[in-house]
Order: sequence, then structure tokens, then C-alpha cells
Amino acid sequence: MAEKIKEKKSAKQRLKIFLKVMLCIVLALAIIVSVLACVGVSGVKSNSKFISTLEPVKYENQLKPTVDSDGYYTFVTDDDFKILHLTDIHIGGGFLTINKDSMAINAVAAMISEEKPDLVVVTGDIVYPVPVQAGTFNNKQSSELFAQLMEQLGVYWCLTFGNHDTESYSFYTREEISELYSNEKYEHCLFQQGPEDIYGCGNYIVKVKNTAGEISQALVMLDSNDYTGGNPLGIGWKYDCIHEDQIEWYEKELNRLQAENNSVMPKSLAFFHIPLQEYQDAWYEYRDNGYADTENVKLIYGEAKEVGTVVYPGDRNSGLFDKALELGSTQGIFCGHDHLNNFSLEYKGIRLSYGYSIDYLAYMGIKNYGVQRGCTVINVKPDSSFESYQENYYQDKYSPVKEKETVVMEDYYSEELDG
Repeated sequence: MAEKIKEKKSAKQRLKIFLKVMLCIVLALAIIVSVLACVGVSGVKSNSKFISTLEPVKYENQLKPTVDSDGYYTFVTDDDFKILHLTDIHIGGGFLTINKDSMAINAVAAMISEEKPDLVVVTGDIVYPVPVQAGTFNNKQSSELFAQLMEQLGVYWCLTFGNHDTESYSFYTREEISELYSNEKYEHCLFQQGPEDIYGCGNYIVKVKNTAGEISQALVMLDSNDYTGGNPLGIGWKYDCIHEDQIEWYEKELNRLQAENNSVMPKSLAFFHIPLQEYQDAWYEYRDNGYADTENVKLIYGEAKEVGTVVYPGDRNSGLFDKALELGSTQGIFCGHDHLNNFSLEYKGIRLSYGYSIDYLAYMGIKNYGVQRGCTVINVKPDSSFESYQENYYQDKYSPVKEKETVVMEDYYSEELDG
């Protein structure tokens, strides 16, 4: 009997010890999480303070858009209209990315200040709330940081969402981040959430007109969405694409603009994050022809430097490219997503272009490489034609406030491939 009582007491003591140990572990984890969260907040505040020291872009005569009768922001000019295309900025906003976020902010500010564009278009992945790399699930504070940067620079800007801007595990949804960018305090942000009855957030148009009221260019922003239904975390690199109802909206809006434009179909450029499957089709045709032009494909500039399938498009053919061919409006499409691809190909008469990325974070160790980082300049002409070219960030003409980091001007995969 005495032995049974001792066994019960011993079991109770072991249980108490176990519970105390578990409590200590939980408290320790809570303390660590709290400390890291405070460090992350402190880092965001530090970068916010850095942004507040930046000088606004010095324009001689900055174009200012107005809201047209159809609700779209509209610029009016008889001269060239300059667009700066940025993509994949990847601001982490957590305790692990304080320095890398500062580098990204530094680079963006330097290029915008030098180029002095009429409009900046960012094709997604502005932020990167992936906790194992960023140290946070909070995608709002990094979105606010970028919006603060653009307002501090005083440049008009708009965006499309990428797959990382609102991860399934992020604190804030696409709708909530859309509301953030639509806030009146960001007076230079021309983002519009778009129709609620079609897929995605951020399907809208920015117009460029001449003083005669004719549309010289319609800039179509589309949400290419994020991941396929069976791949919410992005594992396996299975990406969604533009949906059928978005393409119907695209066609309807261009036809409406044609009626507005004295029955002349306006020329347009389209911007979104995830490339169409035609990017892959075009590059493969060019590659399989010995990296030489074909009847369908003409290389304008750039290279494909991703490995594996090289181009990582949506999981199915959306039909947008075929619709663009049918309508005859869209001259060029600009996207991001594949950070190391920077080519621009003319495919069946439509330019398919990647933008230079900014990314210091998403690709492991990419902060140490420089050939892939920069911006794309797009000049829209009064006759509705356009030209585009890319500018590397590490040129002397870009003078950031903070000294540029030291990088190697080699391809990201060069060491692995050479080995």
C-alpha cells in the first residue's frame, strides 16, 4: 500500500515537473517572439525614419492626373509620356530584413529620383512576408513602408499585386491591402481596386490623352492572382493566372474606350505580375532555333537566366494573349515574377517583356549579385508607339543617399553552373 502511495506521489511530482518545464518553454518562446517582434517594429521605424529624410523628386513640370468621367485617372500631354517599370521589390518588414529593406528602399529612391518618370508602375511582390526569411507574417507594415516611400518622393505611381503581396498566411488579405493603397493620404497612388464582381483586386486602367482628347495610350493593370487552389503556400511553384471574367472585362473596357475615342481602338500596354504561357512559348521557340529570331519571335533585348523551365508562368493558358491579338490594341505586356529573366521578345506582333527586379531577399544570397537589379524605362510616344529599355542600378548615374552595397556583377547561378 505504501509503495502505491509513493508511486502516485512520484507520478504527481513528475507531472508537476513536466508542466513547469512546459510552462518555462512557453514563456521563453513568448519572450523570444516578443523581443523579435519589437526588433522588427524597431527596424520598420528605422527605415521609415530613413524614408523621411529623402528629398522629393525634382520635376521641372510634373504632369498631374485628373479623374476622367469613367472614373479612371488620366494624364494629358502632347509629349512623350515616361513610365518607370519596377518589379519584385520584396520588402520583408521583419526583424530579419532590416538592412535588406534599407537597400531596396535606397535603390528604388535613387532610380526614381534620377529618371523622373511621369508614372511608376510596380508589377507586384512589393512585399515579402515569408516568416522564415522576413521574420514576420505582417504584410501591412511593409506595404505602408513602400507607400510612404513613394509619397515622400512625390511621384505618381500605381501597382498590380504579385503572389507574395498577400500570402495565405499573411495577416492581411488582398482586399485589406487594396484599401490601404486606396487611402486618401497616399495622394500620388493611382491604384484602384476595380470591379468587385470579377476575379482579383486591382483590375483598372490609367489613361494617357493628348490635348485634343484622343487616347494615346491605355495602361491596363491586371491582377494575375497568386497560386492554384491546390497550392496555397506556393510549394511546387504552381501559379494561378488571369481569369476568364478578367479577360471579358479587358475586352469590354477596350471596346468602350474605342467608342470614347472616335471609334478608333486605342493602343494599350498591359501590366501584371505572373507571365503568360506565351512568354515560355516565345522563349522556347527562340532558344530551339539556336537563339535566333524566327518568323514569330524577334529578340528586342535581354536574356533568360532562370534555371529549370526558365519561365514560370501560370498553370494554364489564360487566353489573354489570343484576346489581345484579336482586339489589336495591346502592343506590349510587362511583368515580373522571374527575377533573373530580363528579356523582351516580340511574339506574333506583341512585345512580351520582363522588368528588372529589385529583390535583395527572396532568392538566397541575391543581395550579393548585381546584374539583375534595376529598372525598365518605357517611353510612350504621341503617335501611340512606345520604346523600352533597361537600366542597371549599379551605373554611376544612380546616386543613392546611402552608399551602394558591394556586389559581384555576375549571373546569380554562374558559380553553381561553372562548378
